[in-house]
Amino acid sequence: MAATTTNPTFAAIPTSTSTSTKTQKPHSLPSSISFSIALPKRLRITSSLQNLKPSPPSATKTRTHSPLPTIDTDKPFVSRFAPDEPRKGCDVLVEALEREGVTNVFAYPGGASMEIHQALTRSNQIRNVLPRHEQGGVFAAEGYARATGRVGVCIATSGPGATNLVSGLADSLLDSVPIVAITGQVPRRMIGTDAFQETPIVEVTRSITKHNYLVLDVEDIPRIVKEAFFLANSGRPGPVLIDVPKDIQQQLVVPNWGQPMKLPGYLSRLPKLPNEGHLDQIVRLISESKKPVLYVGGGCLNSSEELKEFVGLTGIPVASTLMGLGSYPCSDALSLHMLGMHGTVYANYAVDQADLLLAFGVRFDDRVTGKLEAFASRAKIVHIDIDSAEIGKNKLPHVSICADMKVALQGMNKILESSKGKLKLDFSAWREDLNEQKKKYPLNFKTFGDAIPPQYAIQVLDELTNGNAIISTGVGQHQMWAAQFYKYNRPRQWLTSGGLGAMGFGLPAAIGAAVAQPDAVVVDIDGDGSFIMNVQELATIRVENLPVKILLLNNQHLGMVVQWEDRFYKANRAHTYLGNPSKASEIFPDMLKFAEACEIPAARVTKVSELRAAIQKMLDTPGPYLLDVIVPHQEHVLPMIPSGAAFKDTITEGDGRRHIFYLEFTCSYGFTKVISPLKVT
Repeated sequence: MAATTTNPTFAAIPTSTSTSTKTQKPHSLPSSISFSIALPKRLRITSSLQNLKPSPPSATKTRTHSPLPTIDTDKPFVSRFAPDEPRKGCDVLVEALEREGVTNVFAYPGGASMEIHQALTRSNQIRNVLPRHEQGGVFAAEGYARATGRVGVCIATSGPGATNLVSGLADSLLDSVPIVAITGQVPRRMIGTDAFQETPIVEVTRSITKHNYLVLDVEDIPRIVKEAFFLANSGRPGPVLIDVPKDIQQQLVVPNWGQPMKLPGYLSRLPKLPNEGHLDQIVRLISESKKPVLYVGGGCLNSSEELKEFVGLTGIPVASTLMGLGSYPCSDALSLHMLGMHGTVYANYAVDQADLLLAFGVRFDDRVTGKLEAFASRAKIVHIDIDSAEIGKNKLPHVSICADMKVALQGMNKILESSKGKLKLDFSAWREDLNEQKKKYPLNFKTFGDAIPPQYAIQVLDELTNGNAIISTGVGQHQMWAAQFYKYNRPRQWLTSGGLGAMGFGLPAAIGAAVAQPDAVVVDIDGDGSFIMNVQELATIRVENLPVKILLLNNQHLGMVVQWEDRFYKANRAHTYLGNPSKASEIFPDMLKFAEACEIPAARVTKVSELRAAIQKMLDTPGPYLLDVIVPHQEHVLPMIPSGAAFKDTITEGDGRRHIFYLEFTCSYGFTKVISPLKVT
């Protein structure tokens, strides 16, 4: 029997349990229970891993990306066991991971998962990177997946170990990141008895996973693992959880590796090939428009080449979401960079003035749209996404296609190529208008004496790495500045927690990226608030000798919350100072001592004149390095469109040096309407 979700928001996918000819066990539980959420997923229809090699250029000097460790799938898998040799369930689980091509996992042991760890020590293929906290492990698995497009794997024990994965699972669901999380569970006979370290993690994670399993028959492990990897990386990617009771891990079995997947409901809902007539209709709308704009998101990360070809054929300017950065080169003349709350004025202007909005691989997130009624109000909207649930959810399109973005772009490119002589696409006047906006409202910042502008620190990093580093971030002001001032020219070099906005993401995500791309320059651009949430992962970096560079923008405050306090709460500080009030003139805590405790080289820079040399030294130092960059807490991320407001309400001036707040009222739609700015010295 298959259990169904009790959340009315989601529909359960029916799955049948496997059959067996062996004698029924004494317990009365069914052989397996699988929980799933019917969310058609974005980015890829196939679970194939081909063509996912990272782009070759690297960061500084002559470094190049090394290829990912791969398993030759043309050769038959050679097991450590004889075909008819019984082995423990934990060994079956590890071999199932090996058969999926897994070479790295991020696993923290405990009582209910130690059998799995014992089995990992018997694997010659899988390396375990030991995090110092389960949240660090799941964020590292995400970093691995985001940097490669492959499934990241993390493992935790039952109870608190499993619940420590929750933020990472929610984050990967919102950002469409393929991970498989494996948790130990108390023995089957103890489930439901409130046993030591028992948590019903399947129930806890039901609404924040794409699919999850409670394994109740050891013979189901090969099928379940195969399904989990297929589900995680097909359609719109997402997290899948497998909960394995300890007695299942210990039980002897001769596995059947030929079991077929049982996902009829899921497979039937995967998008089909796009209708050529619909693609023709989109091309016709492009030919009729005068001011078209591309609005691209994370759904385009696997179709970057097709997107570049499409832009080359049409000459349409490209605005990217936070998640879509790198899908189209930010340094290209047709790039409008990021749109949305902290997007460029010219990107938001383009969407506001457009007569055709091509929304590719996006979900019309509130941080992009602001006031929905005012977003792209002059435009016809074309929405293509692999997730049918996203189409029309927030903004009703004029034309919509539920399809893989790569396939849809290939189809449109074919039509555009064949129509070159007939189509007269000339958007030069529109592009000139946008170029004027770029000149009028460039991204900029002010300098104040010797103080280091945080934006400048990121700009220098971009210059010294030639824009080739893999960048991870925490969440807050530094995240937005990293999105604005580092120019991402290829997909999967930008790793950030977008939908969930999980502080503490940057450092462990950098670990995952460094494991996946050992020869790449990986830089965690972090804030002091985010960094300290997973500071324990410095130990992992040191022990694994991972060359992660940490550019810490330290302003002693929760910067983004301080900015909102300045703007909307009359600069009233409500627990946003992270230093020691009794020693306000000192840097607290001393981040250099954290690094010293973990034997990681570190330095602090306080003057703008010393910044470039300090960053160069960080990049030139072999192995990990922490650079503590002291920046003013009064800086604001600009431009800014207040939450629920429209393009016309864009803020482009001001910071915390002169406290700025706004008269507000809440309208019937629930958003804050800005009336007029007031300055208070």
